[in-house]
Amino acid sequence: MTDIKLSRRNILAGAAALPVAAGATTALADGHAAAPVNALQNSFELGEFQVSTLLAGTRAVEDIQSIFGMNVTPEEFAKVSQENFIPADKAQFFFTPTVVRTGSDVVLFDTGLSAAGTVPALTQAGVSAGDVTIVVITHMHGDHIGGLTDDSGAPTYPNARYVTGQVEYDTWAATDNETFAAKVKPLADKFSFIGGGDDVVSGVTAVEAFGHTPGHMAYMVESGNEQVLLMADAANHYVWSLAYPEWEVRFDQDKAAAAATRKKLLGMVAADRIPLIGYHMPFPGIGYVTEAGPGSYHYVPATYQLML
Repeated sequence: MTDIKLSRRNILAGAAALPVAAGATTALADGHAAAPVNALQNSFELGEFQVSTLLAGTRAVEDIQSIFGMNVTPEEFAKVSQENFIPADKAQFFFTPTVVRTGSDVVLFDTGLSAAGTVPALTQAGVSAGDVTIVVITHMHGDHIGGLTDDSGAPTYPNARYVTGQVEYDTWAATDNETFAAKVKPLADKFSFIGGGDDVVSGVTAVEAFGHTPGHMAYMVESGNEQVLLMADAANHYVWSLAYPEWEVRFDQDKAAAAATRKKLLGMVAADRIPLIGYHMPFPGIGYVTEAGPGSYHYVPATYQLML
């Protein structure tokens, strides 16, 4: 098993719990308000690196089978949900960027729904916006690029350069998507573009994970022979997506490719016993995967492994 030592875990800042937006909520791209967010974050050592997951937003969502398990019957969906002790009519969504401190760089993976949600979460992890030297965008959905700029349109991370997949950028640049135009295009001259197998920095390697979006990327982070996979949105729910990779997800643009990506990545981390971080997994978003049967998997949230 990969040996990950805890340096700081589940810090809860009492009265100063994550100031977001004008109050204690995060504005969502679809106009809804997120639930109040605690100043929770999780940090651990990975070789010479320090990795922190950041709770930048959370909210409850109803009518959940309009999003997950679109190709299964309501009866099957309800049965699987009951077996996993979760309601079949609603879910709690989490939005979890990750910051990796390599010693020479501070690398932020995705920027959340807004700067108002992500910057305070960074602060709780001991990182200021000005400390970030590289921003990696896994894909161009609004909950990943929304925090690139603040409400005034100014870059949230003024000292950073930006990295994303070439396929992903080219796909979105050819559209008239308003969020992409507002958040990404003004920073285009600061972006560099990579493909699968390319390094962001030494120890951070892009992994093609196409399907959720045409150029969606995961990232393998490795230091001192220890690894963690940042799977981003390859799987968006620990039961209705990860455990059943063939179940269709509304947000997956190419559903067949997304299912193939899930099976490829999950099979790899299960076989090699590599921990993963999922952007939408229950916070703190860190866990392990085991095979539960042919074509199915089981998510095991990290517990005290991180303390040893």
